[in-house]
Amino acid sequence: MATFITDFFDSLKEFSSSPWFYVIIYVIAVLDSVFPVVPSETLVIIGGVSAGLGDLSITFVVLAAGLGAFTGDNMSYLIGRRASGAITRRYERTEKGRRRLQTVINQIHERGGLLLITARFIPGGRTILTLSCGITRQERRWYMGWIAAAATIWALYASLLGFIGGKTFEENHTLAFVVAFVAAVSVTILIEIIRAVLKKIRKRTP
Repeated sequence: MATFITDFFDSLKEFSSSPWFYVIIYVIAVLDSVFPVVPSETLVIIGGVSAGLGDLSITFVVLAAGLGAFTGDNMSYLIGRRASGAITRRYERTEKGRRRLQTVINQIHERGGLLLITARFIPGGRTILTLSCGITRQERRWYMGWIAAAATIWALYASLLGFIGGKTFEENHTLAFVVAFVAAVSVTILIEIIRAVLKKIRKRTP
């Protein structure tokens, strides 16, 4: 078992040390924003570890991740905006639908910027929110400003998390990858717990 794990991370190190890995990070970050199937954080963290081990540039890892996230979030917004008319008409057919649509609009107006930053760290959540911003036709300049901030913060977080792991355990790349992954999963779980607690608090608040 130990041999299998070592061999796996040896292969992972070789795979992630290629300059083509920047392109892979960018493409997956774009796709993950629209089709949240494979969390792009994983690849960004791997890129960060490789940078910490001296195989990649941390600057280029951050740029690839940030630009990919920014591109993907704008694609999601445009998809939502294109479908806005049909979706809006569908919701406006009933009183319940109109209330739901108005609730979404109010939430975005009240906490939109912070929601976009928070949602960037929640796989699937970011896609729902960016689509919603397009569907409700939020102002494009406002949206792009907050998305740029969210993508930058997210890219720095995931890249530096891996980078620190790579630097700290430079002599043992297997341990570097494992520690970075465990840290990433722990942070994701913590975010979900905080989100669930805040949701309960909001429900109890009259």
